[in-house]
Amino acid sequence: MTLKEKQLEIVEEFAFLEDWEQKYEYIIDLGKELKGLPEDKKTDGNLIRGCQSQVWIDASFEQGKLYFDADSDGILPKGIISLLVSIYSGHTTQEILDSDFDFISQIGLQEFLSPSRANGLMAMTKQIKFYAVAFQLKK
Repeated sequence: MTLKEKQLEIVEEFAFLEDWEQKYEYIIDLGKELKGLPEDKKTDGNLIRGCQSQVWIDASFEQGKLYFDADSDGILPKGIISLLVSIYSGHTTQEILDSDFDFISQIGLQEFLSPSRANGLMAMTKQIKFYAVAFQLKK
């Protein structure tokens, strides 16, 4: 599945949810499915700056594709980072760099979040792009 197809699938899934309470529950459920990070990966280097809660993301580059693992100490941020990991993990650095985050506004996520959580979401997306740039330079 392409990155764009994954984004569209998320937009469609959110369209079926009637109100923000259901969307909120869906995001929390995504976080519960996230395998998380081992303690040795919860380092300052993997910590995303700008998040209200602690959110860590680790990346690995295998066979031309970038893979992400993440965790958070907050239930909502854990769901949000789980959503991003499910979309962006397993794609090439170029696919990630060429992608946009329009699906976030299409599902209305930023409108639902408090300003500090919206800033955290933007920090998460920037970190994913940063990893794509960093691993593309290593190729």
